[in-house]
Amino acid sequence: MKVRIHVSLKPGVLDPQGRAVHHALDGLGFTGVEDVRIGRLIELEVADTTSDEALADMCEKLLANTVIENYRIEKVAA
Repeated sequence: MKVRIHVSLKPGVLDPQGRAVHHALDGLGFTGVEDVRIGRLIELEVADTTSDEALADMCEKLLANTVIENYRIEKVAA
């Protein structure tokens, strides 16, 4: 089974990488971009028997820093 973990900064957490991209877009002449937030996507191939609890545990212990990040688990249809 393919699983995608979407990790993003929590609202209110400063995002210097997003700010740099926003500044670069502005410098390239792109207008109308009000904010940029950078996150990451982690794709896993796991056994079909892997539980939702196990996936959440992976996120809590390693894949996301839950102090400053949120995560969302997406199971991808075959």
